[in-house]
Amino acid sequence: MAKNRYKFNSKTLNYEHVKTPFWTVSLRVFGFLCAVGLFSLVVIKASYSIFDSPNEQVLKQKLQEQKIEIDRLEGRLNNLSATFNSLEKKDNDIYREIFGVPMPESMKAAGMGGSNRYDHLNKMAYGKSLADINKQLDELASRAKVQKTSYEELVKLAKQRSKKLSSIPAIMPVSNKDLTRLASGYGQRIDPFYKIPKFHSGMDFTAPTGTEVYATGDGVVEVVESKKWGYGQSIIINHGFGYKTRYAHLSQFKVKTGQKVTRGQIIGLVGNTGKSTGAHLHYEVLINNEAQNPANYYYSDLSDGQYEEMIELSNNPNQAFD
Repeated sequence: MAKNRYKFNSKTLNYEHVKTPFWTVSLRVFGFLCAVGLFSLVVIKASYSIFDSPNEQVLKQKLQEQKIEIDRLEGRLNNLSATFNSLEKKDNDIYREIFGVPMPESMKAAGMGGSNRYDHLNKMAYGKSLADINKQLDELASRAKVQKTSYEELVKLAKQRSKKLSSIPAIMPVSNKDLTRLASGYGQRIDPFYKIPKFHSGMDFTAPTGTEVYATGDGVVEVVESKKWGYGQSIIINHGFGYKTRYAHLSQFKVKTGQKVTRGQIIGLVGNTGKSTGAHLHYEVLINNEAQNPANYYYSDLSDGQYEEMIELSNNPNQAFD
């Protein structure tokens, strides 16, 4: 309740009630409200300078979560980069070393574009970290492309190597585990007809007429021919990679020209045709049409001991059968 104010009137010698004008009351109220408002603003501003607003707290929480996620991504990128380093090292130091084919420099130099492509990220929160992450991702994508191309090439090389290994002559052309059929080896031998030293371009295996003759490697039958002299009935298989094999003095053919054959497949039967003194198989290995010593091409068919025995037998300077 407002207090009543009185003022002594010297004329009437009485205390008279004093009424405060409305505008005075209004000004006082307005001043009080202004003071309260100003004080409130000062208090709020001071509190905001010390304590975060609700919106600021939400924003800070989101930024903290983003920072945690960025740190997690950077960790995963470092692990991926280490994995790529290992793959690239194996590619260069192991896989390509096996095939003897280094990675071409043109394949290594895979471009990733200019560095200014990340400038727009610098304006964002944690922009530098985001730019680094994007740069690493682009680098990994580029390295993955290079590695994919490299592995595709290695797969082709592996298939080619596998094909080559299955194509190179690697077994004896007749069953000869006990080595009793080896009659005459490669090199200077006595010609059975002319009785003079003559170069023998293959290896002779004695066997009864009709004994099965095997292809010594995968390939394509290039020649199937019959002659009254020389090699008689013979077959030439082209194995690719510069390799060919000849099988001569056969009694019967089991393949045709142009036919694909695999190692161990029966291609003919032993005979005594052409320039021959008895039933046997004359076998040759050629590289780029140059005769080689067949004894060097039985590594898939003999043990170490058998191989040494075969070399000793083939080196005997005996008479050839053809």
